[in-house]
Amino acid sequence: MTLSKDKKVKKYRGSKTHGCGSMKKRRGAGNRGGRGLAGSGKRAGHNVQKIWKRFGKGYLGKNGFKSKSRTKIKGINLKEIDTKLDLYMEKGFAKNEAGVISVDLEKAGYNKLLGSGLIKNKFNVKVKFFSKKAKEKLEKIGGEIVAG
Repeated sequence: MTLSKDKKVKKYRGSKTHGCGSMKKRRGAGNRGGRGLAGSGKRAGHNVQKIWKRFGKGYLGKNGFKSKSRTKIKGINLKEIDTKLDLYMEKGFAKNEAGVISVDLEKAGYNKLLGSGLIKNKFNVKVKFFSKKAKEKLEKIGGEIVAG
């Protein structure tokens, strides 16, 4: 005795709506939850986990580019160098060479010298960028800036 059973594949040939009711009902992306990665947002953490598994952690978020020529400026004033001189000598950022103190600001983590404050000591400063005021003050006291 043979049992009647459905075919494995139903292709709905000759059926206008393919078993889904009115033509309007399956219109647009809203019927399937949106397009692409829609629905993988804040309140759908489980979907985010699936995306991480499939595509890796770097897939979500902003993935632009950064210009290589743009450097971040971190400046220091002359008066700060004068006050922190002992600390710089200890750490090896500054050396006393025949009465002139040579300071390497790039080693200390700075790339711009600013001209605020008074200085008492002669400095030779190695730095990439500097202000006009800083250069004038250093040259007036007998120091110089070595471009790094």
